[in-house]
Amino acid sequence: MATYKICRDVFKQANKTIAYCSRSNISTGYNFALSDTQREFQELARKFTREEIIPKAAHHDKTGEFPWDIFKKAWNLGLLNGNIPTELGGMGNNVFDACLITEEFAYGCTGILLALQGTGLGQAPVIAAGTKEQKKKYLGRLLEEPLVAAYCVTEPIAGSDVAGIKTKAEKKGDEWILNGQKMWITNGGVANWYFVLARTNPDPKVPASKAFTAFIVERDFPGVIPGRKEQNMGQRASDTRGITFEDVRVPKENVLIGEGQGFKIAMGTFDKTRPDVAAGATGLSQRCLDEASKYAVERKTFGVPIANHQAVAFLLADMGIGVELSRLGWMKAAWEVDNVEVISLYEKQQLFVEFRTLFVNINER
Repeated sequence: MATYKICRDVFKQANKTIAYCSRSNISTGYNFALSDTQREFQELARKFTREEIIPKAAHHDKTGEFPWDIFKKAWNLGLLNGNIPTELGGMGNNVFDACLITEEFAYGCTGILLALQGTGLGQAPVIAAGTKEQKKKYLGRLLEEPLVAAYCVTEPIAGSDVAGIKTKAEKKGDEWILNGQKMWITNGGVANWYFVLARTNPDPKVPASKAFTAFIVERDFPGVIPGRKEQNMGQRASDTRGITFEDVRVPKENVLIGEGQGFKIAMGTFDKTRPDVAAGATGLSQRCLDEASKYAVERKTFGVPIANHQAVAFLLADMGIGVELSRLGWMKAAWEVDNVEVISLYEKQQLFVEFRTLFVNINER
């Protein structure tokens, strides 16, 4: 444990003194060459995946247990919460840096990846829109001990249609009274606090951009009720649940930016985190390719490995091309998030390519 803390401090200091090549202050165009510090982090995440995630992935997939032991080790190693700003004690990683780690974790198990990285989605709105006091209180505690945050937007009848959510909040004095239900919340049962989007203007004629407000809701606020753990078809190590809010009193200090600003915050969060999803798909695609290649060398027909048969070799080649295209895709998307303001369309196109590649690779294998 002490070794992990030392490593975390060393890399934190390195991030304060070494400018990443993916950042705009030293790049005049697309540049995906990794700095020495980025390579060290990538190798650290790769080693951690091989030694900690892969050996335990089957157990957590079968039992559905949240991988607390892996989570705590990753936290101590400095592989979590990397995007928290340096002024708060974090490493100040950008999106590109975070994606490097995500791809390595996904190679081991995407369910455990969600357990480890789900907090990043929950904390992103606070990093982007929180006040100094909110950041110190809620991001600071994530650095002080291995705690989890969760992102609560999706509802039983409103997923991608964020404008259709029904959870509402009514202002009473210095508090907001929150009522509603969220669904498919990653790490919902283990989170210390939640980012919650709720409608605060009941007028259906008011545009979505002004109808919703974003809140930080603590797990121990009275009326916060996590539901049963969902039995996922895959990614079973992820603690996926519904969350019910029954007359939850949220202090006005826990509103992000201000009333009616929630939709903008939620959409901005999606823009910042889509490349991370694509990087995860790339990591799993790489694992499919590696496992298929290993089998193709071991399995023999007609006295030779099946990899020597042209039909099989073509399949492996197509898988390899898909993985490399996917990797370049998330790198470009992450670079654009870090360096360009308007990136949403390309991100969506890239996610389509990533998951199409993943689907093909899984079926080819």
